[in-house]
Amino acid sequence: MNKKYGLLLSLLPLVTAAASAENLPPPVDFNREIRPILSDKCFSCHGPDKKKRKGRLRLDLEESARDPKKRAIVPGKLKESELYLRITTDDTDERMPPEESGKSLTAEEIELLSRWITEGARWSEHWAYVPPRKHKLPTVKKTGWPTSWIDRFALGHIEKSGQEPAPDADPVTLVRRVYFDLTGLPPEPGVVDAFTANPTPKAYEALVDRLLASEHYGERMASYWLDLVRFADTVGYHGDQDHSISPYRDWVIDSFNDDLPFDQFTREQLAGDLLPEATTGQIIATGYNRLLQTSHEGGVQAKEYIAMYAADRVRNVSEVWMGATMGCAQCHDHKYDPYTARDFYAMSAFFADVDDTAHLKNGTNSLPTRREPEISVLNRKRRRQLTVLEKNIADKQARQAKTPAPVLAAEIKALKAERASLQKTARKTMITRATRPRVTRILPRGDWLDDSGPVVEPGIPEFMGALASGKRLTRLDLANWLTDTEKGIGKLNARVLANRIWYLLFGRGLAPGLSDFGGQGLAPAHPDLLDNLSLRLVEKSWKLKTLIREITLSRAYRQASLPKAGLVSFQAVRRLPAESIRDNALAISGLLVREVGGPSIKPYQPAGYYRHLNFPARKYAHHTDKRQWRRGLYMHWQRQFLHPMLKAFDAPRREECTARRSRSNTPLAALVLLNDPTFVQAAQAFARRILAEGGPSTDSCLDFAFRQAVCRKPDDFERKTLKQLFTAPETRDEKEWRTVARGILNLAETNLRR
Repeated sequence: MNKKYGLLLSLLPLVTAAASAENLPPPVDFNREIRPILSDKCFSCHGPDKKKRKGRLRLDLEESARDPKKRAIVPGKLKESELYLRITTDDTDERMPPEESGKSLTAEEIELLSRWITEGARWSEHWAYVPPRKHKLPTVKKTGWPTSWIDRFALGHIEKSGQEPAPDADPVTLVRRVYFDLTGLPPEPGVVDAFTANPTPKAYEALVDRLLASEHYGERMASYWLDLVRFADTVGYHGDQDHSISPYRDWVIDSFNDDLPFDQFTREQLAGDLLPEATTGQIIATGYNRLLQTSHEGGVQAKEYIAMYAADRVRNVSEVWMGATMGCAQCHDHKYDPYTARDFYAMSAFFADVDDTAHLKNGTNSLPTRREPEISVLNRKRRRQLTVLEKNIADKQARQAKTPAPVLAAEIKALKAERASLQKTARKTMITRATRPRVTRILPRGDWLDDSGPVVEPGIPEFMGALASGKRLTRLDLANWLTDTEKGIGKLNARVLANRIWYLLFGRGLAPGLSDFGGQGLAPAHPDLLDNLSLRLVEKSWKLKTLIREITLSRAYRQASLPKAGLVSFQAVRRLPAESIRDNALAISGLLVREVGGPSIKPYQPAGYYRHLNFPARKYAHHTDKRQWRRGLYMHWQRQFLHPMLKAFDAPRREECTARRSRSNTPLAALVLLNDPTFVQAAQAFARRILAEGGPSTDSCLDFAFRQAVCRKPDDFERKTLKQLFTAPETRDEKEWRTVARGILNLAETNLRR
C-alpha cells in the first residue's frame, strides 16, 4: 500500500472521532444539572436529616453515594448502579422516588442522571460552600466589543452559546436606566438632552459618578436593604402598633451615601453596642436587632415569644448575610443543606443577650408603643449642628465668666434657644443594649415547652469550622466571622452580596436564588463571573460604589434590553418598584419633595382601611403638608395593612427577608394609577405644569409632557390618539389636560425600566 494513503487511513478514525466529539453535548455539570435533581427528589430521604434518612444512604455526600459496598452509584457503569435501576424500574414498590413522596422524575431528568453516571459520575462540592477563586479572562472572538473585564466574561458566555451580543441601548434608554437603577428617580429632560448630544464614554462615566455621589443613591440602595432586613413602622403581631425605628432608616441611607464598607456596615448593625466607644450612629445601627415582629398582648407566653424571636433572627441573619435557609433547621436537621438543629440554636445563642422581655412587661397600646431600650436622637446633620452649638455656648460662657457683658449674655441666651429648638426635633428609636445572656437550649421539634434539649453556646455552623475563643462568643464575633475573608466566610458572603448587586442592575441574579444558595437553590449560570465580582468587592475593601461603578460602566450593562432574535442581552425590561412608581409620578408632576431622611410619612389612603385594627382602634389621618409628597421610601409601613398602593405594586409586608419582589400584572395596579388621590393630584399638577411650561400650542404641550414623562416626543399615533381627548384642536382647558396627563402617567413606558 502507498505510504501516503496508509497514513491517511490511519488518521481517518481520529478525524471521525474528533468530528463526532464536536456533535456530542458538553459533559454534564454536577452542580448546575445533577445536584438540583438530587436535592429536589432525593435529599428528603437521603440527605442531611439523619432522623428521616432511609437505607443509611446519603446522596448529598460523595463518599456515601459512591460507596462501593452500597453501589448506589458506580461511576461509568450504569447497569450496576442501584440509583439507575431504581429510577427506571417498572416495579412501583422498588421505584424511586417512592409514590408516597409526591415526587417523580421526568424523562429529561432520568436521561441527565444516566448520562452523568455513564460519564463517570464526576462530583463537585456544593458551589456555595467553596470560596470564590480568581478566574482567567476568557478568550473571545469579537475583541473590539468588551470595554472591561466584566464584558470579557459576558461575551465569552454569549460566544460559547453560538450567538451574538445585543447592540447598545440608545442614549435615552441608557440615561433613564442608570437614573432609575442608581437613584430610583427619573432624569430631567435637560440631562437627557445633554447626553444625547454627546453620548461619549467620558460623558457617560461622568454621569455615573454624579449619580453615585447623589444623596438619592443612598435612598435607592436603602429601599432594597430595608426589604432584606424586614424594616417596618409597626410591630406586626396582634395590635400591630407603631414602634419607633425611623432613625435606623436614616442611618442606612447615610451609610450607603458614605460608602461605608460592608464589613463595617455589618458590624455596626449586629453589634454596634459592643464596639469600643460606640458612636451615636453605631448605637442607632443596632436597631437592626429590633426589627422583627413583636407583641405585648396580655395572653403572650414569654417563653414562646422568646423562642419565636430567636428563630426570626436566625432566619434573617442567615438569609441576609449567608444566602442560607437556616430557619429550616429549627425543628430538625436541614433536609437539603448541612445545617443541623444544633447549628440553628447555636446561632440563636449569639443574640441571647438582646433584651426581648422588657416589652412583655411594659409594652403599651399607645402609638407608638413602648419597646425598651429606646433612645432619643437627632439626625446626623442636626447632631453635628448641636456639637457646634454646644461648643459655642461653652466658649461664650467661659468668656462671660471672666468678663461679664450684656451682649455676650444675650448671645448665650439666643444660642440656648436655638439648642432647645434643635433638641425638640429628636426622635425615639429602638436600640440594642447587651444584657446577661439567656440560657439557650435545643428545642426538640422546635417545641418551646420542651426544655429537655441540651444547652448550647454561641457558635457557627459546625461544617463551616469553629471560632476559637477563651470566653463566650458575642454578636461582634459573629459579625466579624461573617465578613472575615481569611478565617470566616467573608468570601462566601461577598458572593451573596455581589449576586444581589447584579440583580439590582440587571433584573436577575447570576445565581437565580437570591437568598437560597443551598441545595434547593440553582447554581449560577455564570459562576466564573460571579466569583470574580465577589473577589473584586473584597479587593476594593467592601466598597459597594466601586463595584457598582464598574458594572454600570460595562458594555454588558449598556446593552439593549429587547434585542432581535438570535442576539443575547444580559439586560431585562422590568416595571419600576412600588416606591419608584410613586416617586416617578410625583417627579414628573413637579410635586416631589426631595428632602432626605426623617420620620415616616402618611399619604392618602382609603377611608376605613384600618377599621379592623385594635389596641388601640385606628383612624388614619394623612398628612396635609409637604410631607404628603415625599418619596415612597418614607411611607408608613403597616405590616398587617400595607398601604394599598404599595400592595398593588408588590411591595412586601416585610415580615420576613425579601430579596426578590414578585412582579404581578393585575387590573388593581392600573386602578391605583387612575384613582389613588396621590396619582390624581399628580395628574392635576402635571396638567398645570404642561400648560404653564409647555408652550402656546397643543403640539408643543404634548411634546413637553412626553419629554417630562418618557424623555422623548410622542409619535404620530400617540399624538393623534391624545388629541381625540380634546373638545377643540387648541385648548387650554385644565380639566381636559388632566385627562391627558393621567393617560401619560399610566403609559407602560412611563413606569418601566428598560
